[in-house]
Amino acid sequence: MRVQRDGRNFTVEVTADGEGLVSHAGSALIAQVADKSGLTRALSSTLSATRGRRGGHDPGRVVRDLAVMLADGGDCLADLRAVRDQQALFGSVASDATAFRVIDAIASDPDGLDVLRAAHARAREQVWKLAGAPARLTIDLDATLIGAHSEKEGAAGTFKGGFGFHPMLAYADETGEALAGELRPGNAGANTAADQIAVAEQALEQIPVEHVERLEILLRVDSAGATHELIDWCREARIRFSVGYDLTEAVRAAILDLPEHAWVAALDQDGCERDNGQVAELTEALDLTGWPAGSRVIVRRERPHPGAQLSFTDHDGHRFQATLTDQCEPDIAAIERRHRARARVEDHIRNDKDTGLQNLPFRDFEHNRVWLALVLLAHDLLCWTQKLLLSGELARAEPKRLRYRLLHVAARLAVSGRRAKLRLQATWPWAHDLAAAFARLRALPAPAS
Repeated sequence: MRVQRDGRNFTVEVTADGEGLVSHAGSALIAQVADKSGLTRALSSTLSATRGRRGGHDPGRVVRDLAVMLADGGDCLADLRAVRDQQALFGSVASDATAFRVIDAIASDPDGLDVLRAAHARAREQVWKLAGAPARLTIDLDATLIGAHSEKEGAAGTFKGGFGFHPMLAYADETGEALAGELRPGNAGANTAADQIAVAEQALEQIPVEHVERLEILLRVDSAGATHELIDWCREARIRFSVGYDLTEAVRAAILDLPEHAWVAALDQDGCERDNGQVAELTEALDLTGWPAGSRVIVRRERPHPGAQLSFTDHDGHRFQATLTDQCEPDIAAIERRHRARARVEDHIRNDKDTGLQNLPFRDFEHNRVWLALVLLAHDLLCWTQKLLLSGELARAEPKRLRYRLLHVAARLAVSGRRAKLRLQATWPWAHDLAAAFARLRALPAPAS
């Protein structure tokens, strides 16, 4: 092996006699966040009934280690070895067989997933106490396709001609947290109101009780959410809604009848006016009597990017998108901007597919439902780590970048007497950020018993 240093080539001798070296040193941060947030304790308490024998592995610790493995980039049960092989950092980690038995016990219990979600909610309550609760909360609902390359229970043909699953997911936009998810067959509809309501109710159960009544909550969905069942549920639950609205013939006619002075400039997410895009309100020109009182329709027009294919229904070189909402503020550009921000849910889903969601590893449907819940736990452990311990660009980094810069860093564990020190490479660009994160972690209060 040859390397170059200061312009000179060196021949490197590779030996296997090093001591104290540990890999994935930064992932120990994720495990400790699970402990400091009270997640590990809550899991141990709620899953105690699934423990096979007194001397066996704690099921709560097993679930925590599985979530840490997923946050670390694993995508199947065998990847738990990445955590198990670093015993100096993570302690005793269960075997793959033991981990599967824990997953099977949760999947076999009719209340198993509810117990897992309850522990997740208790940890979220602790994190909100440490980091602060949001002033308002937007719940984004969206469905995504996951392919299956073998016969798995519940896998079915999808509307895109593939084969697999079509889970429904919910995320909190202001905090970036994963609130809920439900695994569904591949042929499940994107606009199935019963599934949307079920996931939305799970999301509400994740909000700490002391905040759920105080927060102004907005449910945001694409055009799949424009169903009377979902909108009526929002009104009964006292939740605002913002959903995509189909461009029917009546809507198109109303758009073409709008005078030019009715259009105002659309806004970017930073509040500045967009160079391309205007918005207008169509409420008075449409019959909305079938929707709840106070419903409004806001439309945006913009010119497509160069090279985009226009459809025959586009008018004067503009594309149109409509939004149905019951938000009552007068600034329609701000309402439209808020709805357009739901694009961030696509980033959350893409990142979760890089955190174990892309591959549902089990044959049984119930086991894969538990796997989805573990992915949501891993999502939040990464989110809480960034919120509580990191700053600047690292606090906004996507999981792939976070793993390269912090989680997969190697270090030397030096033990002297009863003290131990984790030594990071001084020249690593993000070594000081990781050391500062561990220092902030130590300063966090322990969760209440």
